[in-house]
Amino acid sequence: MKTMRYLAAAALLAVSAVAGASDLLERSYRPLTGKQPVDLASTYGGQVLLVVNTASKCGFAPQFEGLETLHSRYKARGFAVLGFPSADFRGQEFEDEKKIQEFCTLTYGVKFPMFQPVHVIGDEATPLYRDLAKATGEAPAWNFHKYLVGRDGKVLASWGSRTIPEDPEIVAAIERALEAPRPGT
Repeated sequence: MKTMRYLAAAALLAVSAVAGASDLLERSYRPLTGKQPVDLASTYGGQVLLVVNTASKCGFAPQFEGLETLHSRYKARGFAVLGFPSADFRGQEFEDEKKIQEFCTLTYGVKFPMFQPVHVIGDEATPLYRDLAKATGEAPAWNFHKYLVGRDGKVLASWGSRTIPEDPEIVAAIERALEAPRPGT
């Protein structure tokens, strides 16, 4: 089943590339509790990214630990986890950004970049998540959906909430993606 999703995402990516799909990272988001937006392309372009919709009050919140482990393990090789808090699923995220930040930092030791709360599904979904869903054919069905983005800014794979960050399939996909040369080298 997971391999089928990976192959479907690859086929959709090929079609998107031919159709002139825009780069996923050509947008800006404000860091959690921050004031100045961060341009994702200039900050994270050329890196391998795991983009995750998070929710502090979700039963999957312990995945923050695994996400931080991946982030710290592979950061020096050009990898980052990017967290996007969302209350789209049963309102399982705090409204106050300081509470989100304190919860993630104090409870799970999160140091990976967290951004402003966003919508990840439906008509209000932020453009990043609309493009991720379009590229994979799979919008998040719940919190902690994971999208792997390669150094070239293209989506490589997608995993649902029940797949933990340390799953061997995710780790292997990250390691394969990190072997790709950085664009322009």
